Amino acid sequence: MNQSTIEEGKTLAIVSYFTFVGLIVAFVMNMEKKNPFTSYHMRQMLGLVIMLICSNVIEKYVNSWLGTACWTITFVCWLFGIYHAFKGETKPIPVLGEMFQDWFRNVQ
Repeated sequence: MNQSTIEEGKTLAIVSYFTFVGLIVAFVMNMEKKNPFTSYHMRQMLGLVIMLICSNVIEKYVNSWLGTACWTITFVCWLFGIYHAFKGETKPIPVLGEMFQDWFRNVQ
């Protein structure tokens, strides 16, 4: 991925990290260009959204403390992802980032 590709997709990559709505906006706006940098960060955020849903389910139905711990981990991973989007890097979220890229490889 060259620097011009990163610069073109940086704004939408950052937008994708602003809640689920931002992810949808980035997805719709990236449909034509299919910028690989934006797609990379959209896949990371999609995984984080699923982690957030799981943490909420765990908090509600399993254990409040465990759910809060999962939410905190998700938040830290979100900070990690948005930080690297700002820096223009494609660094995967620790532990699950590579799996998110594999699972959601069809998200362009």
